[in-house]
Amino acid sequence: MDEKTILVTGGAGFIGSHLVDRLLADGFKVVAVDNFELGRKENLQHLAGKPGFQFFELDLLERPRLHDLFLKHRFEAVFHMAANSDISRGGQDTLRDLRLTFMTTFEVLDVMRQHQVKQIVFASSSAVYGERDDVLHESGGPLNPVSLYGAGKLCSEAYISAFVANFDMQGWVCRFPNVVGERATHGVIYDFINRLKGDGKRLQILGNGQQEKPYLYVKDLVDAMAFIWRKSSAAHNCFNIGVPGVTRVTRIAEMVVEEMGLADVQFEYTGGTRGWVGDVPRFQYDATRLEMLGWQAPRNSDASVRIAIKRILGKAA
Repeated sequence: MDEKTILVTGGAGFIGSHLVDRLLADGFKVVAVDNFELGRKENLQHLAGKPGFQFFELDLLERPRLHDLFLKHRFEAVFHMAANSDISRGGQDTLRDLRLTFMTTFEVLDVMRQHQVKQIVFASSSAVYGERDDVLHESGGPLNPVSLYGAGKLCSEAYISAFVANFDMQGWVCRFPNVVGERATHGVIYDFINRLKGDGKRLQILGNGQQEKPYLYVKDLVDAMAFIWRKSSAAHNCFNIGVPGVTRVTRIAEMVVEEMGLADVQFEYTGGTRGWVGDVPRFQYDATRLEMLGWQAPRNSDASVRIAIKRILGKAA
């Protein structure tokens, strides 16, 4: 059996694949699984044949196969990244977040319990807070998500808390802001670039363009996750992973236009205060808890957006 092996669910996804890179660089053996609902094989192609890395195509809802995986490997911890990360799609298919966001978490937790794997690091989200006017702090409430994605993440957090309390487990809940960077499969930067590749003179922007949120570069995010796991040792740990500042959607559009070398692009707004049903048009994190632990984002929101655009375009950052 493998010692010091980490399981990464959703390991072929945008964030999951970067996390795999980070854990391997830190000297861990990594087993990654993905069902390719949103993950992509090319995100892990560079790891083919790499010592200490294994990948399995696996649907987490297929419990017998998940059991078999835990029988074959002795996992030190599970980084549970698998979820429906496309929030707007979850509003169109009401079973999507129940299955891909919550039930995957339950299946992983219950199989961990049966195989005595004690540590879970969970990819949560600002979406659990809902639409709030105050700066978001981990101890703040009530938590009233406005998207089915946020509801699925909040249910998952609740089950992690209960499993930790009942089954001598340890949990780390990492609440992400908006995460940007190369290997993204959707999101505002990805959408803007693809729309402008199709028509370099017009750009549709969902909502009124005044939505503003904190954006964090993906490599900084996985650095924060690894740091939290190493440095926070309570039974149940919950952290906002924050970044200084916020970036307005129209400003993102302007930066994309600049980096693509375009001129005279007409911005066309669909109207309304939010991009889609369930969108939270603005929020800001209180990241004091993580800063007191010893981690701060190395760049602000605007700089994170800028480097993400460059990397997606294949430009030197």
